[in-house]
Amino acid sequence: MDGAQPMTVLVIGANGFLGSHVTRQLVEAGQDVRVMVRSGASTIGIDDLTVTRFVGDIWDNDVLREAMTGCQDVYYCVVDTRGYLIDPAPLYLTNVEGTRNVLNVAEAVHRENPMRRFVFTSSYATVGRRRGHTANEADVITDEGSITPYVRTRVMAERMVLASSLPAVAMCVSTTYGAGDWGRTPHGAIIAGAAFGKLPFVLDRIELEAVGVDDAARAMILAAEHGRPGERYLISEKMISNAEVVRIAAEAAGVPAPTKRLPLPVAYAMGALGTAKARLRGTDERLTLNAVRLMRAESLVDCSKARRELGWQPNPVEDSIRAAARFWVGLRAAKRARSTDQKSG
Repeated sequence: MDGAQPMTVLVIGANGFLGSHVTRQLVEAGQDVRVMVRSGASTIGIDDLTVTRFVGDIWDNDVLREAMTGCQDVYYCVVDTRGYLIDPAPLYLTNVEGTRNVLNVAEAVHRENPMRRFVFTSSYATVGRRRGHTANEADVITDEGSITPYVRTRVMAERMVLASSLPAVAMCVSTTYGAGDWGRTPHGAIIAGAAFGKLPFVLDRIELEAVGVDDAARAMILAAEHGRPGERYLISEKMISNAEVVRIAAEAAGVPAPTKRLPLPVAYAMGALGTAKARLRGTDERLTLNAVRLMRAESLVDCSKARRELGWQPNPVEDSIRAAARFWVGLRAAKRARSTDQKSG
């Protein structure tokens, strides 16, 4: 830290995939790190770190107030990413109402103990994208009827944050890959399936903007230092196809990549069946029409603003995909070793 005094910072949702990586980098930088996690949540991603823990959820105002008071920076890494839900009520509860509650507490704390920055984890899905156009932070979504309920909740939350009285920045993060995905995110599950040789096919004509989770975490921390309040920053390294992600992961794990491709019309048909099944049975299916639409709503994004203003320089996302595959292979090997030890003991 070059002799600088450590700053007191708070990571809300520190047990999540991105939150745990933000926490780790802050600890490694020598900051005085506080974390807020839900009671009973798995914290394996941060259990080896020296942090001050506050246990509570985004509705525990007393805990929120205590955790935030005295912090220079607050990183908000809480989001319900289940875009496949048939009933979007949980998405609105966490992503919109939960964010509103945290903002109310943060604004009250900020009035008495001013923060330097409130860094909000948003999504690149909140940027207005259309095919044939490279989108940037100035592009806004104008036709809200065309977006899924999940994206709508992310847009609503981002707008609330940037309209607040806080010195806030919104980080529009793309699909993240990397090691330490203990909660097995949906994109992490694809890496795991490829690494274990269990993917029967890959989805054709599916491309995603992607970034390494370590690079996304670094962007969050740079935003606290250099980000301009009221601004949003697109965080992505490149557009990459689902087939290429699977190929890289399989190669890193030393297994053959699936050769069969599922045509896009078939994916939509399966999504329609999944949606019908979910509605008839009252269950949540992973492959629904909303899920397919999320995967297809792609266009290139321009992340030069983050590079220019934050000094952000991401590594190739391919490296993070390989790291993710090795993480899953190592995790399986460790589990098998423990099982063998238990049987022999």
